[in-house]
Amino acid sequence: MDFLAAAIDTFESNRRLADRAIAQVADVKLREAISEHTNSIAVIMKHVAGNLISRWTDFLTSDGEKPWRNRDAEFIDDFRDRTEIIAYWERGWTVLFACLQSLQPSDLDKTVVIRGQSHSVALAIERSLGHTCYHVGQIVLVARLQAGSSWSTLTIPKGGSLQFNAENWGGEGTTRA
Repeated sequence: MDFLAAAIDTFESNRRLADRAIAQVADVKLREAISEHTNSIAVIMKHVAGNLISRWTDFLTSDGEKPWRNRDAEFIDDFRDRTEIIAYWERGWTVLFACLQSLQPSDLDKTVVIRGQSHSVALAIERSLGHTCYHVGQIVLVARLQAGSSWSTLTIPKGGSLQFNAENWGGEGTTRA
C-alpha cells in the first residue's frame, strides 16, 4: 500500500498546485489561450477532468477509454462560467480519488485495459499520474503568464533556497544529498 499511498499523495499535491495557480487567474484569463497553438487553462482542465472520469470510472472492470468519452470535445471551451469549469474539474478529481481510495493491496496485482491494451494496475496509476502531472505543469505555467505581476509563487521562490533550507532543515546552506 506504500505505492498506492504515494500515488494518492502525488495526485493530491499536484491538484493543490493546479488549484492554487487557477485561483490566481481572472475568470476571463482562464478561458484565454496564450497563442493560437495552445489551450486555455479551462480547456486543459476540461481535458484532465474528462481523462480522469473516463480512466477511473469502473477502473477494474471496463476499458479506461469509455465509449461515451468524446476526447476531441474536451478541447472545446463550452463552459458558461468559472463555476462550471471548476465543477467539472472537481468531478474528475472526485472520481479519481474515490477509485484510488477503494483499491485494496490485492488489486495492485490485477490487470486493467486502457484503449485495448493491458496494463498492471500499478502501471495504469503511473500512466495517469504522468499524464495528469504533465497537464498540471501546463496549467501552472499558463496561469503564471496570465497572472503576470500579481503572481504569487507556489513553491520556493527564485533565489530563496538558502532561506528555505535554513528554516526547514536548520543551518545556512544546508543541502540534502
